[in-house]
Amino acid sequence: MKLTELFDRGEFVVTSEVGPAKGTVPRDKNIQPACVREAQMLKGRIHGVNVTDNQSAVMKLGSMAACVKLKEKGFEPIYQLTCRDRNRIALQSDILTAYSLGIDNMLLLTGDHTSLGDHKEAKNVFDLDSVQLIKIAAGLKQGHDMIGNEILHPPDMAIGAVANPNFEPLDLQLIKMEKKIAAGAEFFQTQAVYDIKVFERFIKAAEQFGRPIQAGVVFLKSPGMGKYMNANVSGIQVPQEWIDEIGSVATADRKKKASEMMGRLIKEIQPMCQGIHFMPLGWSDVVAELLDDIAIPTSRMASAVGG
Repeated sequence: MKLTELFDRGEFVVTSEVGPAKGTVPRDKNIQPACVREAQMLKGRIHGVNVTDNQSAVMKLGSMAACVKLKEKGFEPIYQLTCRDRNRIALQSDILTAYSLGIDNMLLLTGDHTSLGDHKEAKNVFDLDSVQLIKIAAGLKQGHDMIGNEILHPPDMAIGAVANPNFEPLDLQLIKMEKKIAAGAEFFQTQAVYDIKVFERFIKAAEQFGRPIQAGVVFLKSPGMGKYMNANVSGIQVPQEWIDEIGSVATADRKKKASEMMGRLIKEIQPMCQGIHFMPLGWSDVVAELLDDIAIPTSRMASAVGG
């Protein structure tokens, strides 16, 4: 099912992210792929599973293969596709292939520079940027490739894009969102949010676009993580009070504390947006526990996949 159908029905859409393994999908059917094992922790609690595309420019199993395996197990995958590693021919071909394999949702991104990853000598492609890729995907849905050639059986996939509520000046981020919408973006997932006031300001400004927005959330695992993000992750600011609070408990208690902190945040931002997107970074078990505690009306989660 396309996420856009859930948004249109008024569902509060909950998704979570998994990263494919650095390796293959086991051919032994008795061995579950790592991405499936992680998604199983969230069974019945989420509507879709984002599958990253060589996240942080680290070479791993392709997002498409992981999406297919998740689909086989009853999960609704969201196929992430970046511009970093492919030219325009490969990007269009991969969208057609993904839809042909049963994938109904995609999230289109520019991608991290290879200097951040484990193959620093690799050449960045960046033949297109995310706005151009969104426009091409919308064109494929309409039945033609980017140079106007007709295609058979157009892919009817939901097109997602990303936005950064923390970006300054905010007006530039809004301009980029507007360009993505004009290109064909149907919903947005945001970068990690920690500051309620920052998110509220963003949502009020973005309401004019009339597109569903899922707030992106990342558990703060330690004071060091917060300090690192503030120093090295562009466009994300972790408030000092968050850093102090996670540092106020012993390391063994930080999962519980991180969940408590995120639960408070979600309760505040839930009325402002149309969904939540978790980026657990290996803490899918914490996502599962938190979702069991969050008061999302049962009727809004009745269609959760994998249930």
